[in-house]
Amino acid sequence: MTAAQEISAPAPEPVLREDRVDYTPTAHSVALSRHRTARLVLQWGHPALAGDAALLVSELATNALLHGAIRGRLFRVHLTLTEVALRVAVSDPRGERLPRLRQPGADDCYGRGLLIVAQLADDWGVEPRTVGKTVFAQLSVR
Repeated sequence: MTAAQEISAPAPEPVLREDRVDYTPTAHSVALSRHRTARLVLQWGHPALAGDAALLVSELATNALLHGAIRGRLFRVHLTLTEVALRVAVSDPRGERLPRLRQPGADDCYGRGLLIVAQLADDWGVEPRTVGKTVFAQLSVR
């Protein structure tokens, strides 16, 4: 075994199910993506994850709409299911506007979305893209 083989990353889990849809950056698209996610996760045989997955998509898609939208550009919702995790990923064209956790004031109307994501997901993060970024959240499949 070579040194390169010893430090290589483990092979990724095979994808069992996958869905990818591009949406126009509107509030209606957030609702559509939330409903689609809940329906698909139910169909994929994980009813206990459907509500959490729908909430994660809703929060991430809302952030894409509010902070990542560019006129004439779509945002993407990408769901992947493996034996160990359901991954919810939302990509938008604004790579320079990275999400960050913050503590909103008691009277603030906004600013709690990522706190919800961080609390609900088993893992979450941001991945840069050639154009834009992807914000993802993962739920463990139990």
